[in-house]
Amino acid sequence: MKFALFALFFSLSLPALAVNDIETSVNNQDVKALQALAAKAKAQAEAKPGDAAALGQQALASSRLAQVAMELGDKKGSAAAAEAGIAAAERAIALAPKSSEYHRILGTLCGQVIPANPIAGISRGRCALDEVSRAIELDPKSSMAYLSRGIGNYYLPPMFGGGTDKAIADLHKAVDLDAKNAEAQMWLGIALRKANHNAEARAALSQALKLNPQRKWAQQQLEKTPQN
Repeated sequence: MKFALFALFFSLSLPALAVNDIETSVNNQDVKALQALAAKAKAQAEAKPGDAAALGQQALASSRLAQVAMELGDKKGSAAAAEAGIAAAERAIALAPKSSEYHRILGTLCGQVIPANPIAGISRGRCALDEVSRAIELDPKSSMAYLSRGIGNYYLPPMFGGGTDKAIADLHKAVDLDAKNAEAQMWLGIALRKANHNAEARAALSQALKLNPQRKWAQQQLEKTPQN
């Protein structure tokens, strides 16, 4: 089951091997490997400008690079990676407007810009909320779409429509839709800790590691979560 979750949700847009390569690098927080994969995906998309799947792969690789950069404390690097993927996601949507996954990735990318530049919350925050909401509208049973909206709400200040309570609600929904979604379990734990529900946070993070023992950041988050 190591990569089953991501293979399930990205199989329509990405070759399985590419998904595995990306997620192995995310698990290991390997920025250099993700940079190389993002560059390769960009080159493939440029060679096939009318291929929505290639553009989706570029956008996904950029988003996962942005995620790991943020995990390592590189807010500027995270924002730069996210910005680099937004145009690709927009083009993928133009080619396949009813793809829930492409809307989800675009919303995620927009949200990933905000932590490094809160002012971007005005424009990118709206993009994040609108695009992920569209993804949910297109596929109401998408655990990954609720995960993305939960992460967006976690980072988006309440003044822009986000907040911890909304994040927790979305992340619970993501877990309800797919209890094997390790990323949703991990982010639920992070959000619960922010709300000072430490025992519940540790339970969610422990479950995330049970589902994906290779995820370094999940282990780090569990270690920094108080017992009570």
